[in-house]
Amino acid sequence: MHVVRRSARSGAAARLAVLAGAFLPGLAFAEYGLNFPAPVTPIAQKIFDLHMLILWICVAIFVVVFGFMFYSIAKHRKSLGARPATFHDNVKLEVFWTIIPFLILVGMAIPSTATLIEMEDTSRSDMTVKITGYQWKWKYDYPDHDVSFFSNLSTPRDQIENRADKGDHYLIEVDNPVVLPVKKKVRFLLTANDVIHAWWVPQLGVKKDAIPGFINEMWTYIEEPGVYRGQCAELCGKDHGFMPIVVNAVSQEEFDKWVASQKQRAAGEAAAADKVWSKNELLAKGKQVYQQCAACHGPNGEGVGPFPKMTGSKIATGPIAEHLNIVLNGKPGTAMQAFGPQLSDADIAAVVTYERNALGNQVGDIVQPAQVAAARKGGAVAQAK
Repeated sequence: MHVVRRSARSGAAARLAVLAGAFLPGLAFAEYGLNFPAPVTPIAQKIFDLHMLILWICVAIFVVVFGFMFYSIAKHRKSLGARPATFHDNVKLEVFWTIIPFLILVGMAIPSTATLIEMEDTSRSDMTVKITGYQWKWKYDYPDHDVSFFSNLSTPRDQIENRADKGDHYLIEVDNPVVLPVKKKVRFLLTANDVIHAWWVPQLGVKKDAIPGFINEMWTYIEEPGVYRGQCAELCGKDHGFMPIVVNAVSQEEFDKWVASQKQRAAGEAAAADKVWSKNELLAKGKQVYQQCAACHGPNGEGVGPFPKMTGSKIATGPIAEHLNIVLNGKPGTAMQAFGPQLSDADIAAVVTYERNALGNQVGDIVQPAQVAAARKGGAVAQAK
């Protein structure tokens, strides 16, 4: 009996918490499903305040309108002997119910317009980040710091294909997060390489389309260090749900260290392009790079739906020059995009070597980064064993 009563009290408490979250803005942050996530930028806070203002105006209108409606139903029902009025119009009443909604709309438009204008004001920014949407990943360029990298989904394929338990950040985790300093106004330039994407991080209060051939602008000013997650918010193709966004907001000192580490990594990649790799090294690196291809060609080269398989493919088992060409430049009119701008010479050499010597293929040849560099310039690529 005590267990039953305790369970009933717990259920009532849970229902009360849900109702409180729905109607009290201070508590609403506790549950993302009931309201916006907690804002961490001034613009996100203004968007939230505007949302709550409009919500309470709608609640007030609902209470007044339905209050009058239910009062009229109860007070003027036939059982009380009520008789219908015979008038046809009332100028004062019509003016009243025209002016009142107009004033309400004006009261809503003034703070809305002020917020929208501020959202578009990218002037006096402290730094700029260019964001380019690809199918299906993001590229980030920091022109003020000479840093550039791609950010890919890092959720393991085993979780996606239900062969393993889902992680805490399933489908909203990446290999290279965006790193930004706190208390700095950051201007974003958005565009896309292929189709329309949308860069959206709710807690930052930013969301805008990335359109091929066009540059959009927006900005943010993050006040608190932390990790903030978002996703592409524009239906952009087969793997639309697999291009998350992760922003890591850090102090200026930590940001400077990160920039230094990125430049060091870039120098390491440049050195790797001049190195002569062994076959085993290429296969190991190629297996990692191939994860970007697995969504279409299958984790074991078996192909996915209409996308061709790698096992026994004429490209993967044919001349190396043709294989390199399609990886570098893609195939027009198909979902095979150009990976030349996305991957380094070492990455392309590794993944081509992997595709020719794994996934059921045993061609036996390898590709070195120098051969990729030559192919980029239109030079001939010799077969290498």
